Amino acid sequence: MVADQGKKMKVAEKGEEENTEQIDGELVLSIEKLQEIQDELEKINEEASEKVLEVEQKYNVVRKPVYDKRCEIIKSIPDFWLTAFLSHPVLGELLTEEDQKIFKHINSLEVEDFKDLKSGYCITFNFNPNPYFEDTKLTKTFTFLDEGTKITATQIKWKEGMGLPNGVNHEKKGNKRQFAEESFFTWFADTQQKDDMDEIHDEVAEIIKEDLWPNPLTYFNNEPDEEEFDGDEEGKDDDDDEDEEDDDDENDDED
Repeated sequence: MVADQGKKMKVAEKGEEENTEQIDGELVLSIEKLQEIQDELEKINEEASEKVLEVEQKYNVVRKPVYDKRCEIIKSIPDFWLTAFLSHPVLGELLTEEDQKIFKHINSLEVEDFKDLKSGYCITFNFNPNPYFEDTKLTKTFTFLDEGTKITATQIKWKEGMGLPNGVNHEKKGNKRQFAEESFFTWFADTQQKDDMDEIHDEVAEIIKEDLWPNPLTYFNNEPDEEEFDGDEEGKDDDDDEDEEDDDDENDDED
């Protein structure tokens, strides 16, 4: 009897092992099939990305003459880019008072993708002849290479006594915008090369390319924050004056 029970237990254990092996085998097979499906989806996604890039490149060609036409009209509007920058909630905070004087000499701003969008893009500020630097074109370029991302920029040739390497410090007065402590033009000195393209984060470039450049008129039509603050201050001053007048009238009545 004891021998028969032991024999039955061994048979049961063997059966369980076979079932476990069968389940493990089915699981491995399912995971392999799932991986095949994921590989197929990845291939489709890559093809879709390529098609999207092709369409974007096609429409970049279509946009170019329209951008050029827009550029010519903007040139006829005084201080267009200065106003657009100052009215932008982020970019406006980057301009010192000296930067604003320089921005008045901007002739045009251009953002241009490389023909192969995956290769990079450049941002160019074109200037009229000005008393600050010799350059009439300042460019910052982002080039996407197999070994990483390369960032290059124009080395500004400042005229004698006009260099602004550290910007100008300004004290905040009332509720007016607090001017940047560092000149916007130090942005052109911020160049680097990194092995991982995902590590590149140039917030100024991204804002100009993705936000300002597509429709700068949106920001040109906005009033700069400091003007709104000025208005608030004036309104507050008026209210204070009225309160003082009311107090004086009450005192006269009591007398």
